[in-house]
Amino acid sequence: MSEPDFFDEGALVAVLTTQPLDRLLDYKAPEGGCFRGAFVEVPLGPRKVIGVVWGRGRGGFDLSKARSVSRVLDVAAMRDELRFFLEKAADYTLTPLHAMLRLATRAPGLSDPPSMRKVYRLGEGEPDRQTDARRRVIEVLTDYGGLAFTLKEVSEMAGVTTTVVKGLVKQGVVREEDTPRDLPFMRLDPEWGGKELTEDQAAGAEALRAGVRSGAYGTTLLRGVTGSGKTEVYLEAVAECLRQGRQALVLLPEIALTAEFLTRVEARFGAKPAEWHSGVTMTERRRIWKMVGQGGAQLVIGARSALFLPYQNLGLIVVDEEHDTSYKQEDGVLYNARDMAVLRASVCSARVVLASATPSLESWSNAQAGKYEKLELTSRYGESVLPEMRAIDMRAEDLPSSRWISPSLQRAVNARIEKGEQSLLFINRRGYAPVTICRACGHQIGCDHCDARMVEHRFLKRLVCHQCGETKPMPEACPSCHEEGKLAPVGPGVERLAEEAATLWPEARLAVLSSDLFGSARALKEGINQIAEGGADIIIGTQLVAKGHNFPLLTLVGVIDADLGLQGSDLRAAERTFQLMRQVAGRAGRSERKGLALLQTFQPEHPVIRSILAGDEVGFWTAEADERRHAGVPPFGRMAGIILSSEDVQQVFDLGNALARQDGPLQAIGAQVFGPAPAPIARVRGRHRVRLLVKAEKGAPLQAALAKWVGQFKLKGDLRLAVDIDPQSFY
Repeated sequence: MSEPDFFDEGALVAVLTTQPLDRLLDYKAPEGGCFRGAFVEVPLGPRKVIGVVWGRGRGGFDLSKARSVSRVLDVAAMRDELRFFLEKAADYTLTPLHAMLRLATRAPGLSDPPSMRKVYRLGEGEPDRQTDARRRVIEVLTDYGGLAFTLKEVSEMAGVTTTVVKGLVKQGVVREEDTPRDLPFMRLDPEWGGKELTEDQAAGAEALRAGVRSGAYGTTLLRGVTGSGKTEVYLEAVAECLRQGRQALVLLPEIALTAEFLTRVEARFGAKPAEWHSGVTMTERRRIWKMVGQGGAQLVIGARSALFLPYQNLGLIVVDEEHDTSYKQEDGVLYNARDMAVLRASVCSARVVLASATPSLESWSNAQAGKYEKLELTSRYGESVLPEMRAIDMRAEDLPSSRWISPSLQRAVNARIEKGEQSLLFINRRGYAPVTICRACGHQIGCDHCDARMVEHRFLKRLVCHQCGETKPMPEACPSCHEEGKLAPVGPGVERLAEEAATLWPEARLAVLSSDLFGSARALKEGINQIAEGGADIIIGTQLVAKGHNFPLLTLVGVIDADLGLQGSDLRAAERTFQLMRQVAGRAGRSERKGLALLQTFQPEHPVIRSILAGDEVGFWTAEADERRHAGVPPFGRMAGIILSSEDVQQVFDLGNALARQDGPLQAIGAQVFGPAPAPIARVRGRHRVRLLVKAEKGAPLQAALAKWVGQFKLKGDLRLAVDIDPQSFY
């Protein structure tokens, strides 16, 4: 018997709430009935909670005791495709469905009545006298055909002060009205500001447009060298999506990239899109959530959680810098936004564009196998050309032990300063020094709540734990032996590198780009704009500078420690080093000036370093794929991490050993279990952590076996068990 779309008053409905319950709850439909997918408020004990009508109630109990849905919320009902996506995502990641629903309702005040705000539109009156400022206000409101805007929007669009607008209100030229705060976003015009594309770009754009026009699911890997104009190409796919009357989503890996990207989108479509990330106000989050569901937001630019918004008609998802590790959610619900984007698009017949200069091996392999379509942009946009890449063999450099900038790199920077060009010194370590050691007793200062070393942040005058965020003032004396004046920093961070650069180039203008040093996305945007306009001679930066920024005067990139990412046992270490080095090097020479990238390394003969220098991306991916295939690891095998945690270390090891002994469901599919073993960082926020690793063949039904395996055990006390499908890190 098929599910009805509408349930009459008093009918039994099953409601999924965001509360940590392992089942749907039955309620009676309210007065007037309700639709499947309706967002509702229901009583749960003494509280009222938000839920979604998931379908017909199961019954099987005294129906006279069934409580009624309190009310249906005044928001668009959840579409069947989103319900199906949440169920599929829950099954794939082995996440309880209520936790998936929490991801899909991360907007405050959904049950609140709409608040009001003042908006402005063109009135009937005439101004007593015409000025240039008044004329611009009238033209803006006329051009937008009677649409209403906030005071800030009108003044920004017309380039006038708010006083000018209010003066026109007094004369009846502009009407001031009270309206619900959750207004639709300004309409984007796909014909507004398209750029002239190169032949390479035009061919790629047309292929993407054709995919969008087809109205069918498909994924395209858009691979282009850094600076080749990938953004302009996929914005043409966004334009086609808007022409088709469908919504588009562009995912960005970092909030730091959002401000610059929004400027480009506004220049292309004539208005700002919706913006969804942790820096957006709560009021704006509610507005976006509601407008996405009603079709009042055509384009969303967002972080990974934007995937779970209630789109009315999603036609395109772009995952920019698709290789970036920021797309993996590492706490709460463990998912990879790149994979979830493909799943969501397949459910709603949308297109996916995975854009990167250095794709993930998973995406590269899918394209090679024909599972994804592939588009390549092989030349840089305009006059810019790819930078020359060279290694500096640190074994041959005469460098004191307390210094990290080699004489060869110093000479190259000197040459750039003389020409009025910019240099970037890159190190992928935040803070001043990764370790602080006592020269008297050898004690290394660690976090009180984690098994991680605290990182000195000299600009902040504090020690910071990069695992849990705990901070403490930099001590004068050793916490262990209490000797004063014996604490010493070991190894360089970005702040220490800046200190060395200031000593080597006292007359140069230095700019440090690290996420710790900017209090807001706006401050970061201003800092980046100043650098782009020539406000610094030397930029010292972390991974933040590798992503998406364009500095026209930058012609030299110096990587301080190219070997850093090659250390450790992470199966993706080589891939990540290759991607990061290529991305950083791509910052150089993005205008008509030719760039140079110098990699300081103690291992110039390492295969990864050789591939980077040769620019042999296909050779690198082929060799890396062969190694992974031989080892039977992703993307040619399946892996899952099991993370156990508790404040009692014995408890986690007991459960880990019990899991390892009772692995019958996994043996049945030919999977192997490794561990238990302490996690590399074995204590985080006071909780001891133990890991197991499960490895299976590519086609094995891993999720079903894992669910059966862990389902044998009931967790007691504060024991926690998390399953990480396709783990990206093993910390």
